[in-house]
Amino acid sequence: METKDHRNQTLPLAGMTDYAEGSVVSRTILDRTAGTLTLFAFARGQGLSEHTAPYDATVQVLEGEGEFTVGGQPRVIRAGEALIMPAGIPHSVRAHQPFKMLLIMIRG
Repeated sequence: METKDHRNQTLPLAGMTDYAEGSVVSRTILDRTAGTLTLFAFARGQGLSEHTAPYDATVQVLEGEGEFTVGGQPRVIRAGEALIMPAGIPHSVRAHQPFKMLLIMIRG
């Protein structure tokens, strides 16, 4: 998938992806060797099952709130808050209400 070059632009992150009923919508806005920036919009009741990543992953909640379980510990992250999830630790995401987030993956 080709990604538009968004460098040196002001980005309305929350407005760059829309909710879809019963779905998780994702949109990659930067994909480089060093890492990626991906927007997600979660409909109510949707989520990502438990998985691990080889690198630390940072999420910035842009709209609403989501439940993130990291290493068995659930926590609610709200708009304006961020969470750094350590590499190799199982984590999952659940939307009790619609929410949007930016996932920042830096490889290295």
